[in-house]
Amino acid sequence: MDRSTIAGTTLILVGVLGYVAGIYVAYPGRAFSITVLMVGIALVAIAQQSATRGDA
Repeated sequence: MDRSTIAGTTLILVGVLGYVAGIYVAYPGRAFSITVLMVGIALVAIAQQSATRGDA
């Protein structure tokens, strides 16, 4: 696993946890959990694409 995949997976988990917490508790900045989730998905997709092409 490279750093992009690990960072993306971590951001996905943090984004999901932030979203679930935001369902139950209103806290400032909870909308950023969706942004964090999207960035995590993008990092994982980029890492997988570059690994498939052999650019890693």
